[in-house]
Amino acid sequence: MLARVQSLGLNGIDGFPVTVEAYVADGLPMFELVGLPDAAVREARERVRAAMQQTGFTFPVARTTVNLAPADVKKEGPAYDLPIALALLAASGQIEGLALPGRVVLGELALGGQVTQVRGVLPMIISARAQGFAEALVPRGNAQEVACVDGIRIIPVETLREAVDHVTGAAKIEPLRAVPYEQLLTARRPAQDLSSVRGQHSAKRALEIAAAGGHNVLMVGPPGAGKTMLARCLPGILPDMTFEEALEATRIHSAAGQLAPGQGLLSERPFRAPHHTASAAALVGGGPKARPGEISLASGGVLFLDELPEYNRAALEALRQPLEDGFVSVVRVAAQARYPAHVMLVAAMNPCPCGHYGSETQTCRCTQHEIRKYLDRVSGPLLDRIDMQLEISAVPVEQIASDAPAESSAAVRARVEAARRVQSHRYAGEGVSCNAQLSGAQIERYCRLSGDAKRLAHMAVQKYKLSMRAYTRVLKVARTIADLAGGEITAAHVAEAVR
Repeated sequence: MLARVQSLGLNGIDGFPVTVEAYVADGLPMFELVGLPDAAVREARERVRAAMQQTGFTFPVARTTVNLAPADVKKEGPAYDLPIALALLAASGQIEGLALPGRVVLGELALGGQVTQVRGVLPMIISARAQGFAEALVPRGNAQEVACVDGIRIIPVETLREAVDHVTGAAKIEPLRAVPYEQLLTARRPAQDLSSVRGQHSAKRALEIAAAGGHNVLMVGPPGAGKTMLARCLPGILPDMTFEEALEATRIHSAAGQLAPGQGLLSERPFRAPHHTASAAALVGGGPKARPGEISLASGGVLFLDELPEYNRAALEALRQPLEDGFVSVVRVAAQARYPAHVMLVAAMNPCPCGHYGSETQTCRCTQHEIRKYLDRVSGPLLDRIDMQLEISAVPVEQIASDAPAESSAAVRARVEAARRVQSHRYAGEGVSCNAQLSGAQIERYCRLSGDAKRLAHMAVQKYKLSMRAYTRVLKVARTIADLAGGEITAAHVAEAVR
């Protein structure tokens, strides 16, 4: 007897349909699983056998063949356990009325018959909705992850018995109630607040400008000056993610298996801080299965690289193209995928190996050769992709011990959101959302200088020997400063951008 159950596979952050076919016939008992399964899929036989027996069913003792179509696409992971079990039960005649048109099934089976969480459910359900499916059976542990998806009924199942009763009509499960995205935003709580940072007023101002325009930032200063704390405050002053941004970020984390059990749609902007020993594949994505890297996991948020010169040179150079393009294409022999990489890069470094070059309170013990060798670890082309470079000084003890109230992240975020609304209106239909993303032609159109502002910019180019890319960075930062001020670019805005 032949039975079919519809399921889904995962390629990058996109799902594709997989038909699970089970054929049970008379003959010498055997079990054959075909359709390019990986090791995890092949091991489904033992998980399904134990789960069926523990649930009161019988594993077919016959000539049994399970096919995962299309047969020329590799199938990975344990998400096919539940559809295989349902197809086997129907093909062996143990259940009837298996009405599955318009329904997809996903889930790993534990040996006791429980349906456990799998990775990549959100991108697969989004693809299922786009393909016209009306209902999806998913593990209860993944239910909150897909509660935001409308247009398809989400049925959370906890055991194989529950799934059987639902698909046969013996005991229907109530569909999951969708949670409005606005409700998730009300629970947003930034991990670090700017009010906890003592002093560093110029650095706070620079972070506000960076957040308002989406600019990449490099902070250079001695150890203990507060560079890491300032970076961790940045997500708290960025605007709330739109629903589309939150959906994209959650899809990436789901595909990478980074969502905690029961976690729903991400409402906080991601903040990723990989260790400086991270490889190029860890930063941009890769491995045998072309998994997303840190720059994609930070998409929509902040990628923080502390101790920038300590990173592997090849790993840093691999970031150049994704930072420019906003996406990364990972190509391997057995897999390929394209992942978003819309990040704000925030990097921090010391001015020298000992960290005290130029300090007014500590003596630097590095030679000029050591300092030059240390700074040369970061290439010029990578620095050219960083719009703002800040010098962070040590905080005086008077400011550390001061009880004067500092401005909160909420107050700064209000100004940032106002500037982003101006940019959103200005660039409607242009394919960009903030000043940092402007192309050359758009810079000429929207960052025009006149009078004193143009003369000052030309003087800065000549005095500091700025490259064309550095000059356009100045224009984009000046445009952001003007947006925060609510006007056009003036000489004062250009001067602050140059500084």
